[in-house]
Amino acid sequence: MREARFDARGSRVRWTETEGAEPARVYVHGLGAASTVYHAHIAARPELAGRRSLFVDLPGHGLSDRPTDFGYTLEDHADALAAALDGARITGAEIIAHSMGGSVAIVLARRRPDLVTKLVLTEANLDPRPPVTAASSGIAAYSEQDFVSGGGYARVLGQISATWAATMRLADPLALHRSAVGLVAGTRPTMRHILMELPVNRVYLQGAASGELAGSEELTASGVRVVTVPEAGHNVMFDNADAFVAVLADRL
Repeated sequence: MREARFDARGSRVRWTETEGAEPARVYVHGLGAASTVYHAHIAARPELAGRRSLFVDLPGHGLSDRPTDFGYTLEDHADALAAALDGARITGAEIIAHSMGGSVAIVLARRRPDLVTKLVLTEANLDPRPPVTAASSGIAAYSEQDFVSGGGYARVLGQISATWAATMRLADPLALHRSAVGLVAGTRPTMRHILMELPVNRVYLQGAASGELAGSEELTASGVRVVTVPEAGHNVMFDNADAFVAVLADRL
């Protein structure tokens, strides 16, 4: 396990990595998740093996520190991810990111273009203020106090899938809530507009069970390759790992 400082107090963002050829591939998890759980089985596939691969846990998640005075906005997470890549002496990485991690990766590519050459985004959040569900918008609907100490965290754990609950239990409730609020607020310009303007190779994966991706024609016109993955929902890497790996092997 490796680590790098990401704030003035010396809090650490942590990751595990495997040796291999450059450029490195950097795997980034979504809200309430952990990178090794969601991506290690993908990186180990023969079609993708042999490349240096990093599995980064964002602040407040997994193995990384969870400072109480940290904002946990998308920009904050992107800067922490940049600190990890700088600490690993990586430039020009291929970022494979899921859900909120995809939004963080978009912000990273805009703020630190030297760190990113390719983006593979799996059901990344592109727009602010999504409909209220048990996911980020449902968490953000609570006040911070109600979520952290008023039972909201426990109620959300009881409403979500067992897989997501298993990793969410490793996330700090305060960090989880602030991350959800930051994700729902989005960025200016929006993540969608930033993505369309980025000069790097970009792929967006949408699980077929999640429905048609809003604005897919506009994304395609801007150079984003949009791929609908059959027999998959939000967690494409679990639902249809073969198709997920096939896309990565084709585009990376």
